[in-house]
Amino acid sequence: MLGRTAQNLFWLSRYIERAENMARLLEVGYRMSLTSQREGGASEHLVSMLRAAEVDEDFERKHEVADVANVSQFMLFDETNPSSVRSCLLAARTNARSVRTALTSDMWESLNSAWLEFASIDPRETTGSRLVELLRWVRTVSHRYRGALLSTFLRDDGYAFSQIGNFVERADNTARILDMKYYVLLPRTDLIGGDVDIQQWTLILRAASAHRSYRHVYHDRFKAWNIADYLILRPEMPRSLIFSIGWINRTLDMLEEIYGGKGAGHAAAAEVTAMLEGNSMDRIFAYGLHDFLTEFISKNNQITEAIAESYNFY
Repeated sequence: MLGRTAQNLFWLSRYIERAENMARLLEVGYRMSLTSQREGGASEHLVSMLRAAEVDEDFERKHEVADVANVSQFMLFDETNPSSVRSCLLAARTNARSVRTALTSDMWESLNSAWLEFASIDPRETTGSRLVELLRWVRTVSHRYRGALLSTFLRDDGYAFSQIGNFVERADNTARILDMKYYVLLPRTDLIGGDVDIQQWTLILRAASAHRSYRHVYHDRFKAWNIADYLILRPEMPRSLIFSIGWINRTLDMLEEIYGGKGAGHAAAAEVTAMLEGNSMDRIFAYGLHDFLTEFISKNNQITEAIAESYNFY
């Protein structure tokens, strides 16, 4: 497979997953913002959400106040924000058009129809309950594309590059969702363990579609320790960090069989795997949850760089 084709498939999946996760982050920030607000109309939760997505500086250059209207506009529709849902869907469609013959008709149709529908939305109408409906629609769009991919895509190197892109992005965003909680609690240690704290952690679980499944694994009340464990170290949780790196390793092994050798991506993924396998929440919290997540995000990004080098992305 040409390096350019592999790159387009890799980033196509990353952008679809990123659109979904930006919607998840925004929904958490929005729901948390309903519980508190800073002076000047800014919500500390929306600010921490922007920071977790690493778009806070870009936002501050365009807006003075981090209120729901400004943040939702920036995260959903702003073309100058490369992580906005609009930018992600457009980038995904552009990548898909470049490799149109490599996609199945179901994959292309799900993506193209999603872009056309999103392009017709009036941003001025996305407030209150309509905002929440739109965020859920973005998640549905992502699931529809993933369903088409998993149901119709040939299990070859194109599938492998698509899967690696998806799970590199998913791991990145799960780590950012958890890190957002760290930023929320950092200046408010008096809330730790209280009702507000539990409510916020519950929203984190909902952002990862893990609210109900968590209760099947942990039969007690929501606890920060268990929630962090569930989203980091539980291999049966499909949005956890260890689940994602497991898929990355398996699809890298597919590429090894196809191309007859290991690339730099294997070594980069092995570093991430070493952070997780055999680890425990005792050690992670002793090390510092924020420091652990920051290091994880950095090493996870190195997987992309290593794969690009190994398979001639350009």
